[in-house]
Amino acid sequence: MSSSSEITELLLKLKKGENGIYDKIYPLIYKDLKKLAYSHMSSQSNGHTLSETALVHETYLKMIEQSEIDFTDRSHFLAIASRCMRQILIDYARKKHAKKRGGQNKDITYIEGLFSAEYRKTEKLINIDKALKELSKLDERLAKVVEMRYFGEMTIEETAEALDISESTVKRDWKKARGWLYKELKGKFKTT
Repeated sequence: MSSSSEITELLLKLKKGENGIYDKIYPLIYKDLKKLAYSHMSSQSNGHTLSETALVHETYLKMIEQSEIDFTDRSHFLAIASRCMRQILIDYARKKHAKKRGGQNKDITYIEGLFSAEYRKTEKLINIDKALKELSKLDERLAKVVEMRYFGEMTIEETAEALDISESTVKRDWKKARGWLYKELKGKFKTT
C-alpha cells in the first residue's frame, strides 16, 4: 500500500493541472475506495443492481469529470469520493422510487409497494438526503461531518484531518448533527 505523502504529492500535481494524475492515484487508493463502497452498499437492499466494484468505477468517472475539486490530501480525497458514492446511490434511489410510483408497469399495487422492505430503504435514503441538504443550509460543516462519519465511515481523526479542524470539534459537530437529524427524521421511518 502506498503512503499518504505519495498520494498528497499526486494531488498537488492534479491541482497544478497535470494530465493523467487520476490514473496514477486510482490504483493507490483502490482498496480504500472499495472499503467506502462496501460501507455505502451495506445499507442498500439485496437486489441493488450496482456492485461495490461498479460503485467504485462510477465514483471514479464522476470524480474525473469534476474540474474544480481541490483535494488537499488522501483523507480529503476519500471524503469527496464518499460524497460522490452517496450522490450516485441517491440518484439510483430516486430513479427506482420514481419507477415504483408508476414509471414501470408491474402487477403490484401502490400499497403493496409502499410496505415492501425495498421501498422503505429507498424512501429512507431519500429522506436522509433531503435532511442532509437542509442541514447543509443551516451548517455546512455539520453536514460534511455526517457525510464523512456516517456514509464514509471515517474516524474522528480522519474527519478532523479532512476538514482541518480539531478532533474535539468533530465530536461536538457529530453530536449536534445527530441530534438535529434525529429531530428532523424521527417520524419519517415508521412502518405503520
